[in-house]
Amino acid sequence: MMNIEKLKEEQLAAARKVVTTDEHGELKTFGGCDCAYFDKVVIAAVVVCDDKLKVVEKQTASVETDFPYLPGLLYYREGEAIKAAFAKLKNKPDVLLVDGNGVLHPLRCGLASHIGVELDQPTIGVAKTRLLGEEDEAGNIKVGNEIIGAEFKAKEHAKPIYVSVGHKVSLETAMEVVQKTTKHPHKLPEPLHLAHRLADKARQET
Repeated sequence: MMNIEKLKEEQLAAARKVVTTDEHGELKTFGGCDCAYFDKVVIAAVVVCDDKLKVVEKQTASVETDFPYLPGLLYYREGEAIKAAFAKLKNKPDVLLVDGNGVLHPLRCGLASHIGVELDQPTIGVAKTRLLGEEDEAGNIKVGNEIIGAEFKAKEHAKPIYVSVGHKVSLETAMEVVQKTTKHPHKLPEPLHLAHRLADKARQET
């Protein structure tokens, strides 16, 4: 039987370890991770690019899970597969972009933050849906007076994505990385776009 309250306590404990300031060296390599599903198998793909957005390395891993999709608890569905794929990398990225929220999360510990804490890895949350908060005129997402994320649009009429601190990266740096790694015509940063394609390809080949 799944104990949701216990999992939320774990998330709160991880949230207390999240660092929301820049604690990294020069950012020269950028990773992206995304997952695809086949029956009860989660297929995680991680792609690492250099600062010219050329692929340095890519890895996949598959993990069976019974955990259902529950908003706010994505780590418990995808986390093990992502960690398994990341462990295979010979070239760990300076920062990892995660398809999911970071501190833009009711418990301030979405998939990107939880992965960052577990791996002791600088991470950035990049999500297609906003779990909470209100947007101000500057595009910041706030809960009360606290800024917990920002909206990013690759071009004027594109659907927005929601960027938040994962771990060991400031929001300002997170936005700079997302801008730097997004290239036309894609609305997602290139490492994430490539990871999405790789995960999908691995699913089709399963």
